[in-house]
Amino acid sequence: MQSRIVLISDDSDFFEYIRTKLMLRKSDELFTFCFDELPDKIHLLSYSLLIINSENSEDKTLELLNWLKGTPSILFAYNENSEFKVKAYHAGALGYVTPLTSDEEFQAKMIPALSAVSLLEKNQQYREILVQNNQIFESNEVFTDYSAILDRELDKINKMSTPAVLAAISPNDKTKFLLLPNQIETIILNNIRRNDVLMNYASNKYFLLLYNTNIDSAQKLWAKIQEQIPQKIYAGFANVGSKVRQQLINEVLNRLHEAINYDKDYVRTNKNPINELGGSGGNFKFFRQEFNKKIEQIVTPVFYHTQQKYNDKLFGMNIEQGIGEGYGTLYIKSRHALGAFKITSPGFSKINIDITYQTSAQNIDAKRITLEPEELEAGVLEDLLEQFILEFKKEINDDNT
Repeated sequence: MQSRIVLISDDSDFFEYIRTKLMLRKSDELFTFCFDELPDKIHLLSYSLLIINSENSEDKTLELLNWLKGTPSILFAYNENSEFKVKAYHAGALGYVTPLTSDEEFQAKMIPALSAVSLLEKNQQYREILVQNNQIFESNEVFTDYSAILDRELDKINKMSTPAVLAAISPNDKTKFLLLPNQIETIILNNIRRNDVLMNYASNKYFLLLYNTNIDSAQKLWAKIQEQIPQKIYAGFANVGSKVRQQLINEVLNRLHEAINYDKDYVRTNKNPINELGGSGGNFKFFRQEFNKKIEQIVTPVFYHTQQKYNDKLFGMNIEQGIGEGYGTLYIKSRHALGAFKITSPGFSKINIDITYQTSAQNIDAKRITLEPEELEAGVLEDLLEQFILEFKKEINDDNT
């Protein structure tokens, strides 16, 4: 396998000296730069083994190590300097050698460093595949297909009985316009562990899956993240346990919207907006009337708000409310496609949301989301409608490509 090795030194004699120790193959690439040339050559340093001559350049070396954190690096110093050596290892150096280091020991340090370069190259190839398949963003490590990722991760969590917490994260309608692009996700990614998973849910809304933790620890982490974000951001938390994906999503979205509505940084307890019917001893007719009223008080204004929000923003599409069976249907229509979002509640025990996308008589996609009555609230319904519209637009784009 081809290796790329970059020698960095302000002493030109170093290049000839170290070249004899490298045991290069014909396929290997070798580059030599002084420190001042590096800003223009940064593209060559990725997925390379750096051998840095730190003599008379200790500050530059430490600055470079911190700048290229994670790039495999071996330092070469003419003299042993214990204090600098410790700082270099803290900054990420994989090895430290001097002229007294034997050729065998030098090669022994090269082997794991080259293996690390190979692993980084494979990770980059895998990442490019994920970006090409629209599974993560090109600019960072945020996953785009939260449904598939959650299904996969929840399956692993349930099999291994791993403690985990899911968070739903979002600014409110006012602060989301004050944030810079990628600002939330960049700060979150800088504060979570490698095995934690950040997923995009909608514009400026995210799911964060935290492993081997509980809600108290998750809230402490969130407090740390919140301090670094210039605008107020809200979060809702839920223990994963043995819950299925949609149940878990509904729970954290309920808590997120409660945090937004009550202007709290986060919420960990759930409300039961529909179950609060004022007692259980009434007759069935009264219960049904109250139940219907509760749902209609949520559905009607949310449907209207969604129409007002999107009708002028969807080029070649329009949104309409339907009248008939159930608690309401919202249609999104284009010239050659139709989407429907229909809410029903058979027996007042479950709330069914049936979603269909039709781009031709033969091409119809359908799915059902089932909620417990206490899980339906305005914020959750708004999120589901937003996803419905985004998926409809994606169906149209995919059908036209």
